[in-house]
Amino acid sequence: MIEIEIRDINNNIVGKKQVPDIVFNNPASESVVHTAVVAYMANQRQGTHSTKTRGEVSGGGRKPWRQKHTGRARHGSIRSPLWRKGGIVFGPKPRDYYIQLPKQMKDTALFKALTMKYRDNEIILLNELSLNRIKTKDMVEILKKLQLDGESVLITLSEKDEKVLLSARNIPRVGVVRAEDLNAYHVAVFDKVVFTVAALDRLLQIKGVA
Repeated sequence: MIEIEIRDINNNIVGKKQVPDIVFNNPASESVVHTAVVAYMANQRQGTHSTKTRGEVSGGGRKPWRQKHTGRARHGSIRSPLWRKGGIVFGPKPRDYYIQLPKQMKDTALFKALTMKYRDNEIILLNELSLNRIKTKDMVEILKKLQLDGESVLITLSEKDEKVLLSARNIPRVGVVRAEDLNAYHVAVFDKVVFTVAALDRLLQIKGVA
């Protein structure tokens, strides 16, 4: 087990929490994180890009000029890829970029990403995080007290909290995610990861390592 400090929103240490080694001391290779991040980014692509081949571009049904005795190069259609406004050679077509990863591999990638953050002292555990109103200024003040102002921060909650979500969404480089939606990409893309105790417990419960 690993002990991690619990802080309040004033950045005071109020206790410690024991977490299984598999979460913050995962021995897996860093390459598994790269694989999971690439898969996540690929799965966000819609794949709706499309270009027209020479057979799909309108017009060009008539040979532009006769084959010989004109002094010009021979052409069969004004929609040839050689022509302006002609078809596209080997252009993108709609396709599915989805990459399927085993659930165990996704979990391992997440734990390895958290391990890397923990070793770099980039994990912050709060006893709780709540707001009395929807106010960006209040969230900014909390981040300042935690010495996170100007940092890239991911706030992880046990469940959806509209006040926290709406108060943080206009702050540059600050994201909010539920524990059950957390993945290796989220952890890798932010500099600091903030958990509430409830969020960490929820994550451990979902992953079956509590």
